[in-house]
Amino acid sequence: MSFFVREIIDEEAGNYFELTGAGYGALIAVMVIILVAACFLSGQKRREGEEEKSGRFDTRQLVFSAMAMALAMVTSTIKIIDMPMGGSVTLFSMLFICLIGYWYGLRSGLMTAVAYGFLQLITNPYIISIPQMLTDYIFAFGALGLSGIFCKSKYGLVKGYLVGVLGRFFFTFLSGMIFFGSYASSYNMTAPVYSFVYNGAYLGMEALISVMLVLLPPVAKGLDKIKEMAQSS
Repeated sequence: MSFFVREIIDEEAGNYFELTGAGYGALIAVMVIILVAACFLSGQKRREGEEEKSGRFDTRQLVFSAMAMALAMVTSTIKIIDMPMGGSVTLFSMLFICLIGYWYGLRSGLMTAVAYGFLQLITNPYIISIPQMLTDYIFAFGALGLSGIFCKSKYGLVKGYLVGVLGRFFFTFLSGMIFFGSYASSYNMTAPVYSFVYNGAYLGMEALISVMLVLLPPVAKGLDKIKEMAQSS
């Protein structure tokens, strides 16, 4: 494991792990493999009545997914509110990842969101243990792909986005309670309450802002047009 990560001993911040060059390379490779695999394995029907294109590489899906991931990464650095112990209200970064599930369905949404989790781990890693890394990055960001559940529903983007954010909240809540619960005593709270309030505050605020934006008629119409472009053959 030391080939991919090295332990940093810090008396003030506590011990944590840092990725090595090999670790960064491995994560980039995994992220690319997952993203490409999502395009190969997507069996999502592009139009009603059209035969499934299972096992066929979809270049358009790869391009649109990569663009959404790039926009998510850029907007994740634009922080409206930056929380002191990690987490922030960003400029709609979760929405861009949820769009992928909305465009291409649950399977592609989950796989691409997991790839995005690896990308976040590469760019902004904070690792105190392997379980914490998986929970905070792979599972939490991967849960945004649950937006694909409602890809064919009326108001599917709004419903899918809320489910994706709730999925991410579930894993960040677990991480905060299990791995960072020691901070709760500083605020006279129990670990579950502390994690619920802390993580719910920034995720809930970003979700509220994003849903308000998506429900604006001009934005909704524009997103529908983009979905048509993303799914056209």
